[in-house]
Amino acid sequence: MNDWLYKYPPLYPGILLKRYKRFFADIELETGEVITAHCPNTGSMSGISTPGSAVQVSYSNNLKRKLAYTWEMIQVFDNQPTWVGINTMMPNRIIKLALEKFLFPQLSNYQKIQFEVAYGQDKKSRVDFLLSSDTERPIYVEVKSTTWAQKQLALFPDTETTRGQKHLRELTALLPQSRAVMLYFINRGDCNQFAAGDSADPVYGKLLVSAIALGLEVLPCRFEISPQGIRYLGLAPVLDSVPQN
Repeated sequence: MNDWLYKYPPLYPGILLKRYKRFFADIELETGEVITAHCPNTGSMSGISTPGSAVQVSYSNNLKRKLAYTWEMIQVFDNQPTWVGINTMMPNRIIKLALEKFLFPQLSNYQKIQFEVAYGQDKKSRVDFLLSSDTERPIYVEVKSTTWAQKQLALFPDTETTRGQKHLRELTALLPQSRAVMLYFINRGDCNQFAAGDSADPVYGKLLVSAIALGLEVLPCRFEISPQGIRYLGLAPVLDSVPQN
């Protein structure tokens, strides 16, 4: 539990000036240089794109890239000073490492890991991971990066997501012949509970409740994010509803 599951390459600290057009972020580095970094997050980024916040960026010397820097994380103070991962490409990479290490006892007894496997009635969707063995039902695992928080409660989604609704319907359709798992990658270490973001997407919340009743498994996985790396903290309990203040 104390080992880094993933170690970042050297990152560069800066201050977020603004995020715009979804894919761009202007950032002032510690040196005073102002750069435009790639923002690898197409979501609304509720509460995690405040100008003036401390951020960390990575650098690539790949000359084919239009932008050399990538925005990796931002520091928030919702509960305590906490780094939040904003790069939506990272969760699948981290979960792959975790699955290869058999880190989740809830997903045991598999010998084969496949990625981006076509599934669904029309075979036009792709599930993030398919775990299979010779003796057990196949396990379909969909991963969702979760960054929105209310106090110590992680919430997903943070905006209406018809794509997320579609994933829930397609995973539910796999039951009971297969196991279907929604793995919420809690991309911040300050949350110790999870619930559906009903206020952002009531339809998603209702679909999730229905899917769980039919056998969908929910794994809200907590991760500590820091400029040094990422480590797994364990599962968060799932709340049926968001507590009212």
